[in-house]
Amino acid sequence: MNSWYGKQILVTGAGGFIGSHLAETLARNGARVRAFVRYNSRGDAGLLSMLPRDLHAELEIIAGDLRDLPALMSAMRNVEIVFHLGALIAIPYSYLHPVEVVQSNVMGTLNILLAARENGVRRIVHTSSSEVYGTAVRVPIAESHPLQGQSPYSASKIGADKLAESFYCAYDLPVVTVRPFNTYGPRQSARAVIPAIITQALTEDVICLGNLDATRDFTFVSDTVDGFVRAAQASGVEGETFNLGVGSEIRVGELAAEIVALLGEPKEIRVEPVRLRPGKSEVQRLISDNSLARDRLGWQPTVSLHDGLSRTILWISEHLHLYQSGRYQL
Repeated sequence: MNSWYGKQILVTGAGGFIGSHLAETLARNGARVRAFVRYNSRGDAGLLSMLPRDLHAELEIIAGDLRDLPALMSAMRNVEIVFHLGALIAIPYSYLHPVEVVQSNVMGTLNILLAARENGVRRIVHTSSSEVYGTAVRVPIAESHPLQGQSPYSASKIGADKLAESFYCAYDLPVVTVRPFNTYGPRQSARAVIPAIITQALTEDVICLGNLDATRDFTFVSDTVDGFVRAAQASGVEGETFNLGVGSEIRVGELAAEIVALLGEPKEIRVEPVRLRPGKSEVQRLISDNSLARDRLGWQPTVSLHDGLSRTILWISEHLHLYQSGRYQL
């Protein structure tokens, strides 16, 4: 990480869950981090506000919108490396507002690529999602697995991924795509399943969830961040895509039971229909083949699910006032 000292970095989506952890890691290691966050009238920098005050002061925070190409052109000036994490990521929200999701995720990525090309950026790390695979047709899921747009969100990410691929092929733009599987950890919102379970388990007698039989591959946020960093540093990987997943799966119902066991209090686990995806849109099974990231990036996850859940439970317990327990969050 010493190699980051003094480098000018742009992180889009820096106010989000993974983005804030990535920006923090880079800043702690001496990078000059320019944090691009979505504008709002409150001047809210998102989860970056939770960073220690001295570290927060080291960030150059720029508010804007990914759909505004001139704003990105300006933000990318003199930048060496771009980490593009900015996106609308909530799948239930994409059912309600597909136009906004596609505009932000597809056109936003196009603008990032155009600005990077114009500014001569040395490396762009583009963020994909395991949702682009849809329900597994073969396991474990390698990067060659078919892409299936089972929600407007996943379709928008497929479109963004293909734009990144096309700019590498057409313009030799130095893009590397990372495809995180279900990342979790401190600061994550209750929109995601692990914080949804933990917040309800801490405050309610009943835990309401959607599909209990769907399986997911959960990666602790520090491991995901390490994958991003390695994708930016590795030589000769331009144009490639890398899965960032642990390589093991767990049913959502079993996950809930494990969290309940860690908390030590019995809870009822119940399916709430409003939390279920439309039938053909449900991604029933996700489990990664991470061998390419291991071989090409030297990446491997180090935090076990048990340890990661314990850390996440502790953080949420100490920040429970930030959550609206029991409320279904899109």
